[in-house]
Amino acid sequence: MSVVSVSMPEELLERIDEFSEDHGYTGRSEVVREASRNLLGEFEDKKLEGRELMGVVTVVFDYETTTVEEKMMHLRHEHEDLVASNFHSHVGGHHCMELFVLEGGLEDISTFVGKIRATQDTLTIDYSVLPVDDFGPLADMD
Repeated sequence: MSVVSVSMPEELLERIDEFSEDHGYTGRSEVVREASRNLLGEFEDKKLEGRELMGVVTVVFDYETTTVEEKMMHLRHEHEDLVASNFHSHVGGHHCMELFVLEGGLEDISTFVGKIRATQDTLTIDYSVLPVDDFGPLADMD
């Protein structure tokens, strides 16, 4: 197995160590390996390829110390064909939440989420993807 050196904030490393201990992992390497496998596998679901999808992306950031809000605005405009809706809200004393509703294909949604994840100084990023071309029994109501 190869050894990889990764830079991360001390607070994140402490959280990984605590998570490892609390959940019975053998160490931080095992946590990072599992997280990496999960991240790489997120958009590899063959059931989603070639389908019309809806994605919901939620981003939380500190608006007083970052330029994340400006970066979110640029991404929204860069992907205006994908972003069906966007909502901005203040959360707590100095945080903001940006919520994006996306409509498009797997590759486009994956690219957008990747750009959000690559944005420095975000505090949390959460998303879900749902096929909208078939809602089970509702799809047969033509």
